Amino acid sequence: MFNSILVICTANICRSPLAERILRREFPDKKIDSAGIMALVNKPADEGAIAIASQHGLSLEGHRARQFTPHLGLRYELILAMEKQHLQHISRMAPEVSGKSMLLGYWLDQREVMDPFRRGDDAFARSYDLINLACQKWVAQINR
Repeated sequence: MFNSILVICTANICRSPLAERILRREFPDKKIDSAGIMALVNKPADEGAIAIASQHGLSLEGHRARQFTPHLGLRYELILAMEKQHLQHISRMAPEVSGKSMLLGYWLDQREVMDPFRRGDDAFARSYDLINLACQKWVAQINR
């Protein structure tokens, strides 16, 4: 159904790297990457994201934040964003990809995944749980 997925958040150091690695684990033969609408370009994943990933058997090793661009968006069949404001930004910046852009939480009643950055371990745990659940819903839909 989809052979390439781009996951979007704000800085590309917390939420989207987590979703990227979850989806890569589920779809090892697909192209899955992440970016940010205001990326902290070349920064590694946040320590809180690294810690919660590790607790769930994932590694964010090697991750480097990158900026979303219209050209980047064209290279993927599906773009999954954490928040509605990310979708709005993508639509303004790259209207040609807005038709293939959806919320990660689309199958969870359009639920948004709020940013855990600098909000502590509990915020990262809640974000991870929601990201994981949303990813599993996408896996089920894509595998149908």
